[in-house]
Amino acid sequence: MTEAPLYLDHAATTPVLPAVRAAMAEAMEQWANPSSPHAPGRAAGRMLEDARARIAAALGWDGEVILTSGASEAIGIALGRAALPVHAIGATEHDAVLRAAAQADLLPVGADGIVDFDHLSEYLAHRPNGIIALQQANNETGVIQPLDDVAQIARLNECRLFADCSQSAGKLPLPDADLIAVSAHKLGGPPGIGALLLRDLSLLTPSGGQEKGYRGGTQNLPAAVGFAVALEQDFGWLEEAVRLRAMLDSEIAGAGGEVVAADSARLPTIASYRMPGKSSQAQLVRFDMAGIAVSAGSACSSGTIKPSHVLTAMGWDAQAAGEVVRVSFGPQTSEADVQRFVRAWRTIAA
Repeated sequence: MTEAPLYLDHAATTPVLPAVRAAMAEAMEQWANPSSPHAPGRAAGRMLEDARARIAAALGWDGEVILTSGASEAIGIALGRAALPVHAIGATEHDAVLRAAAQADLLPVGADGIVDFDHLSEYLAHRPNGIIALQQANNETGVIQPLDDVAQIARLNECRLFADCSQSAGKLPLPDADLIAVSAHKLGGPPGIGALLLRDLSLLTPSGGQEKGYRGGTQNLPAAVGFAVALEQDFGWLEEAVRLRAMLDSEIAGAGGEVVAADSARLPTIASYRMPGKSSQAQLVRFDMAGIAVSAGSACSSGTIKPSHVLTAMGWDAQAAGEVVRVSFGPQTSEADVQRFVRAWRTIAA
C-alpha cells in the first residue's frame, strides 16, 4: 500500500489553516474597496483596520503596520525606500534582502551562523547613521540571531535595525528592531499577504497610494483578515516541534549525517542536514519518490540547485554545502512523520 504524501517543507509555505479559510470566506462578503468613501467602502475599511489592529496585537507590536503582498515586498519597501542609507546586511540573509540591498556591505558570520559581534562593533563605529539588516531566524538553518544584542550595538552608533522575521513571527517574540518584515503563509495564513512593521513612519520615503501613502494597490481585505486569524491561533504545538527536531537531529547524527549548526540556538521548525556523498539534487529526487517533500534551501531561489550562500558564509566548502537538505515542521508534523523521514534517509544514504 502506498503511503500518503508527507510534507516537510513548511518553511517554504505551510497549509492554510481551516479557521483562516473560514474567516477569509466570510470577509469576502465585504467586497467593497476599503479605500472607497461610500458606506460599503467604509464598512470594508473598518474591517481592514480591525484586522490590522489584531495583527499588531497578536505580534505584541505598538508601532505602525503597513500591509503588503508578502515579506518580500515588505523587505523591498524597507530597504529600497529607507530614509537612511542601508549600510550592511548579514551574509546569510534571504535572497530578497540580498536583492533589495545589493550595494550594502556583508556582515560576516561564524561557523555557528551568528553574526561576528567584534566585526559589527568595529564596522558601525566607522559607519553611523544608517540601517543594518539581519534575520531573526535563518530560513535554511533555523539559526536564531541575538537581535536584541545587535540592536543595542546599532543604537550606540545611531543606526537602525531592520529584522526579517518571515520565519519567526508568531513563533518567537519580535526583536527590538526599528523595521520588521513578517509573512502570513509561513504560519498557516494565506499567501499574498505580509506586513512591514515600523517604529516611525519617518524611516521611509512615502510613494503615494494606499497604506498611509507608503504602499500602492488595493488592499487585500480577506487576506488581511486571514493573517490576523492565523496569528491568533494556539502555537502550543511548538513545544512538540522542539522534541521532534531534537529526535531528528539525534537520528541523523547516528546515521552518519551532519546536523547544520547543531550547537546554535535554532527555530524548532527548521533544520538542515548533510548526507555525505549524496548531492542535494539526488536526495530531493529520492525523497520525492518516497512521497516526502523537503527542500534544498530557499524556495524563492528554486529552479536551480546551487551551493547555499548561507552555508558558504558559515565556512562550508561547495561540495559539503551541495549535500544538504532542509526539513521543516508544521502544526501537524508527528513523531511518525519523523520516523518515516529517518527510514527514508537511511535507505538513501545506503
